[in-house]
Amino acid sequence: MADGERFELPGLWLSSDELHALLAAHQLFESTGSGVLSSALAPLKGRIDALLSQQAGGKRWPVERVRVISSGSRRIDEHAFKIAATAVLDRRQLGFDYLARSTNERTHRRVSPQRMTHYRDNWYIDAWDHDREALRSFAVDRIASARVLEEAARDLPDAELNQHLASSYGIFSGAPKAWATIRFSPKAARWVADEHWHSKQEGRFLPDGRYELKVPYSHARELLMDVLRYGADAEIVEPESLRQQARTLLQLALSAYD
Repeated sequence: MADGERFELPGLWLSSDELHALLAAHQLFESTGSGVLSSALAPLKGRIDALLSQQAGGKRWPVERVRVISSGSRRIDEHAFKIAATAVLDRRQLGFDYLARSTNERTHRRVSPQRMTHYRDNWYIDAWDHDREALRSFAVDRIASARVLEEAARDLPDAELNQHLASSYGIFSGAPKAWATIRFSPKAARWVADEHWHSKQEGRFLPDGRYELKVPYSHARELLMDVLRYGADAEIVEPESLRQQARTLLQLALSAYD
């Protein structure tokens, strides 16, 4: 179904994006359980239920007939999430211990939180790291011993945040270091040509039916994960450094089956 195509429900017009957002919110409320957050969100859930019922002519709208499936969501410490969200909203600095998955190294961080980001079914904090003097994104599920500090958070302009956090591929963004060129087989092209990888992506069909995609990136890890899931149907053409990283990962994967 084309992007923006509209669904006609009884008395209600919704685009695919609107339907997804409405049902995702409904299922989010259902999944919060019986904690403090559930009580706080109950009025919002009630309004969504009432809206659906009103638009369905007073009947219950069968939300179970539409599924919104999460993939790869990770368990988070609700206390850490609450402290982080409080620091973001109160515009206060945040201190915490962070266990990075990439290095398994635990470090102490003092940051000025800028935004909470929900990305691929997981929560992140976009923040100014005072010790490293740079913007960083932190996975909330890797945060421990979080506490709101007395110092006011340093606020960065929205334009600077958008430039840094949305200019490269994936959640681990930053200023683009290079553009990746990936070519997909004619079979995979049927899917990739309709996928949104990045706001500045460039794509074109090649004469032989393959699809060539170009995206800016800063950190290669997440981009490599998304490309390699296509297996033999994807080839990184350039830059050579990214191509070599993909080759190494594939060789390591193959060695596991020796």
